[in-house]
Order: sequence, then C-alpha cells, then structure tokens
Amino acid sequence: MKLISWNVNGLRACLGKGFLDFFQAAGADMVCLQETKLQPHQIELDLPGYRQFWNSAEKKGYSGTALFTRVEPLNVAYGLGVPEHDTEGRVITAEFADFFLVCCYTPNAQRGLTRLSYRMAWEDAFRAYLTGLDQTKPVILCGDLNVAHSEIDRKNPKTNRGNAGCTDEERGKMTQLLAAGFTDTFRLLYPDATGAYSWWSYMYHARDNNAGWRIDYFIVSDRLRPRVADSKILAQVMGSDHCPVELDLREAP
Repeated sequence: MKLISWNVNGLRACLGKGFLDFFQAAGADMVCLQETKLQPHQIELDLPGYRQFWNSAEKKGYSGTALFTRVEPLNVAYGLGVPEHDTEGRVITAEFADFFLVCCYTPNAQRGLTRLSYRMAWEDAFRAYLTGLDQTKPVILCGDLNVAHSEIDRKNPKTNRGNAGCTDEERGKMTQLLAAGFTDTFRLLYPDATGAYSWWSYMYHARDNNAGWRIDYFIVSDRLRPRVADSKILAQVMGSDHCPVELDLREAP
C-alpha cells in the first residue's frame, strides 16, 4: 500500500504547477494534503477511482486539509472534537479495517513565536487524541507537523534554533509524542541520513542549495513498524515549497 502526504501551499496554485501529473503518476492508494487554502466548492477536481474528503478552515484561503482515497473508509471524522482547535481545518481522520489514517497540518508558532502558547496547547490535545485512537487500532499520522525534530533535520541547526519549528518546546512535544508509542518512519529506516529535507524557503535559493528542514512526516504506532517497507522524501517533485513524502506499507500478515 502506498500513501502520500503533501503540503501543497494552496491547491489551486499547485494545480497549475503539475499537481495532477504527479498525482496520476504516483498511483497512490491514499493521498493526504495540507494547506489546501480553499473551500470544497471553489474547486472541481476529477480524480476517478478516489473518494474525496475535505476539511476547510472557517477563514477563507487559509490552512485546510484533504484526503483522496481509493480504499473506502469505514468512517471519516474532522477535527479533534475540541472546539478551540477545530476551526482551521487541520485534521482529517479516516478509519480503515486495520488502522486509522490521520492527516494533520499542525499550527505554526509564527514569527516571533506569537502562537507558541497555542501551539503547546494544540500539541497536548493532539497527542491525547492520537493515543486515544491508538487504544482502538494502530494509527498512521502524516502531514506537515511544523517541527524539525532533531539537529539532523535542519540545514543550519544552530542559527535556526529558537525560530518557529525549531524551538526546544516544539521539539520536546515531538519527543513526547514518539515516547507515547509512535515511530518516525523515515528515521526508523534512515537514522543517519543527512540533507533529507521536505521544506525549503522561497528565499535565498534555498531549494537549489538544499538548505531545508524536514517537517513533513509519516509517523506510525510502534506496532506497525514491521509493516513499514519504505519511507521516502520525494524532493524532486516541484509545485510547492514542500515536497511530498511517501510511506510504503506491507499488507497485514
């Protein structure tokens, strides 16, 4: 089974930069998008064979997530069930026979860390949500989690430390999540891989110089580790300031 996650930084813009070509060539079973920046009625997307599920922010042109799946879900839920966290279209959860798939676009702490305290509250609520799901069946979490967890996940870790996505607080929350029974699939398979990034600033030719951060993830319940066949960063795919990430999952025994 092939799963793909991509922060498209505006789906309508990404459609003009080759999104459909990539989508069709990828042939994924499930595709999760973040930062769609639209309401469903603002787009007509013909994806034969895929069911489409959308969670849009109340604020137009902001945030938003989507799931396109060839496998019919048993159930789909939107948000965390916490009103203060559910107005920005950041989470879609699809239940399948042997796992939950959670598509997430984590709030950014923002320049000057103006939203860091909100981010911390979000992290605690989100971790509680995931651990709750995990008590029922394993979880596959994917998305732009807006944190470069380890020094190896940033091009310039010393100069970026303390910036949004690189604060000790945000990194600590990721550590807490992993300690609660979850695995970063890319680091499971490639613990020492350097220069492996999924986001690059549009400034200073960052992508040309591979001066990036790894902030897009596939994270799974620990008991799904044996099913992880590969975890990839598709850095060659253009169309956004992020690239897609991919999880190849073995079928359940």
